[in-house]
Amino acid sequence: MGRSRGDLTTKIHNMLAAPLHFIITTGQVADITHAQALLADQKGASVIVGKTYDSNALRALVTQMGAESVIPCNRTRKIIIPHDTRAYKLRNCIERRFNRLKHFRRFATRYDRRTIHFLGFVHLVSAMIWMT
Repeated sequence: MGRSRGDLTTKIHNMLAAPLHFIITTGQVADITHAQALLADQKGASVIVGKTYDSNALRALVTQMGAESVIPCNRTRKIIIPHDTRAYKLRNCIERRFNRLKHFRRFATRYDRRTIHFLGFVHLVSAMIWMT
Protein backbone atom coordinates (compact mmCIF):
# COMPACT_ATOMS: atom_id res chain seq x y z
CA MET A 1 0.00 0.00 0.00
CA GLY A 2 1.22 3.47 -0.83
CA ARG A 3 0.69 6.73 0.98
CA SER A 4 -1.18 9.69 -0.46
CA ARG A 5 -1.73 12.74 1.78
CA GLY A 6 -1.71 10.60 4.88
CA ASP A 7 -3.94 7.83 3.52
CA LEU A 8 -3.05 4.41 2.15
CA THR A 9 -3.70 3.91 -1.58
CA THR A 10 -3.60 1.07 -4.08
CA LYS A 11 -3.74 0.88 -7.87
CA ILE A 12 -5.15 -2.06 -9.77
CA HIS A 13 -4.00 -2.64 -13.34
CA ASN A 14 -6.13 -4.84 -15.62
CA MET A 15 -6.86 -5.66 -19.23
CA LEU A 16 -10.29 -6.27 -20.69
CA ALA A 17 -8.94 -9.15 -22.79
CA ALA A 18 -7.84 -10.95 -19.63
CA PRO A 19 -10.56 -10.18 -17.08
CA LEU A 20 -8.90 -12.20 -14.31
CA HIS A 21 -5.34 -10.90 -14.77
CA PHE A 22 -4.57 -8.14 -12.27
CA ILE A 23 -1.45 -6.39 -11.06
CA ILE A 24 -1.73 -4.53 -7.77
CA THR A 25 0.72 -1.73 -6.99
CA THR A 26 1.07 1.05 -4.48
CA GLY A 27 -0.71 4.29 -5.26
CA GLN A 28 2.39 6.34 -6.09
CA VAL A 29 3.71 3.94 -8.77
CA ALA A 30 3.29 5.21 -12.33
CA ASP A 31 0.82 3.30 -14.50
CA ILE A 32 3.24 2.90 -17.40
CA THR A 33 5.66 0.77 -15.35
CA HIS A 34 3.41 -2.29 -15.54
CA ALA A 35 2.16 -1.94 -19.11
CA GLN A 36 4.70 -4.36 -20.54
CA ALA A 37 3.77 -7.04 -17.98
CA LEU A 38 0.07 -6.63 -18.80
CA LEU A 39 0.67 -6.88 -22.55
CA ALA A 40 2.94 -9.93 -22.36
CA ASP A 41 1.58 -12.82 -24.45
CA GLN A 42 -1.54 -10.87 -25.44
CA LYS A 43 -3.02 -10.64 -28.91
CA GLY A 44 -5.50 -8.15 -30.22
CA ALA A 45 -6.30 -5.68 -32.96
CA SER A 46 -5.78 -2.59 -30.81
CA VAL A 47 -4.60 -1.48 -27.39
CA ILE A 48 -6.77 1.25 -25.89
CA VAL A 49 -5.30 2.95 -22.81
CA GLY A 50 -5.35 6.35 -21.12
CA LYS A 51 -2.98 9.30 -21.31
CA THR A 52 -0.87 7.97 -18.45
CA TYR A 53 0.38 5.21 -20.75
CA ASP A 54 1.64 7.61 -23.42
CA SER A 55 5.26 6.68 -24.20
CA ASN A 56 7.26 5.88 -27.31
CA ALA A 57 8.39 2.56 -25.81
CA LEU A 58 4.82 1.37 -25.27
CA ARG A 59 3.79 2.48 -28.75
CA ALA A 60 6.72 0.48 -30.17
CA LEU A 61 5.72 -2.58 -28.12
CA VAL A 62 2.13 -2.39 -29.37
CA THR A 63 3.32 -2.01 -32.97
CA GLN A 64 5.62 -5.00 -32.48
CA MET A 65 2.59 -7.01 -31.32
CA GLY A 66 0.89 -6.12 -34.59
CA ALA A 67 -1.84 -4.07 -32.95
CA GLU A 68 -2.96 -0.48 -33.31
CA SER A 69 -2.15 1.81 -30.38
CA VAL A 70 -5.07 4.00 -29.37
CA ILE A 71 -3.32 6.24 -26.86
CA PRO A 72 -4.18 9.94 -26.54
CA CYS A 73 -1.11 12.13 -26.24
CA ASN A 74 -0.04 13.55 -22.94
CA ARG A 75 -0.24 17.34 -22.94
CA THR A 76 3.52 17.61 -22.43
CA ARG A 77 4.30 15.80 -25.69
CA LYS A 78 5.83 18.18 -28.22
CA ILE A 79 4.76 16.27 -31.35
CA ILE A 80 1.10 15.26 -31.12
CA ILE A 81 0.44 11.73 -32.39
CA PRO A 82 -3.15 11.33 -33.60
CA HIS A 83 -5.35 8.54 -32.23
CA ASP A 84 -8.71 7.09 -33.20
CA THR A 85 -11.21 8.97 -31.02
CA ARG A 86 -14.06 6.65 -31.98
CA ALA A 87 -12.10 3.60 -30.80
CA TYR A 88 -10.97 5.44 -27.66
CA LYS A 89 -14.60 5.77 -26.58
CA LEU A 90 -14.66 1.97 -26.14
CA ARG A 91 -12.35 2.42 -23.15
CA ASN A 92 -15.44 2.99 -21.02
CA CYS A 93 -15.92 -0.81 -20.84
CA ILE A 94 -12.99 -1.19 -18.46
CA GLU A 95 -14.07 1.90 -16.52
CA ARG A 96 -17.54 0.42 -16.06
CA ARG A 97 -16.02 -2.85 -14.83
CA PHE A 98 -14.03 -1.01 -12.15
CA ASN A 99 -17.16 0.89 -11.15
CA ARG A 100 -18.97 -2.43 -10.73
CA LEU A 101 -16.11 -3.65 -8.55
CA LYS A 102 -16.50 -0.58 -6.35
CA HIS A 103 -20.05 -1.64 -5.48
CA PHE A 104 -18.46 -4.20 -3.14
CA ARG A 105 -17.67 -2.46 0.12
CA ARG A 106 -14.62 -4.61 0.87
CA PHE A 107 -13.14 -3.63 -2.49
CA ALA A 108 -13.95 0.08 -2.26
CA THR A 109 -12.49 0.55 1.21
CA ARG A 110 -9.68 -2.03 1.02
CA TYR A 111 -10.15 -3.60 4.43
CA ASP A 112 -7.46 -6.22 3.77
CA ARG A 113 -4.00 -5.31 5.00
CA ARG A 114 -2.16 -7.93 2.96
CA THR A 115 -2.04 -7.59 -0.81
CA ILE A 116 -2.51 -11.34 -1.40
CA HIS A 117 -5.82 -11.30 0.49
CA PHE A 118 -7.01 -8.22 -1.40
CA LEU A 119 -5.97 -9.77 -4.72
CA GLY A 120 -7.90 -12.93 -3.87
CA PHE A 121 -11.04 -10.90 -3.23
CA VAL A 122 -10.52 -8.93 -6.46
CA HIS A 123 -10.31 -12.22 -8.38
CA LEU A 124 -13.44 -13.55 -6.67
CA VAL A 125 -15.51 -10.45 -7.39
CA SER A 126 -14.21 -10.21 -10.97
CA ALA A 127 -15.16 -13.82 -11.64
CA MET A 128 -18.64 -13.16 -10.24
CA ILE A 129 -19.06 -10.10 -12.46
CA TRP A 130 -17.59 -11.85 -15.51
CA MET A 131 -20.05 -14.78 -15.18
CA THR A 132 -23.11 -12.54 -14.98
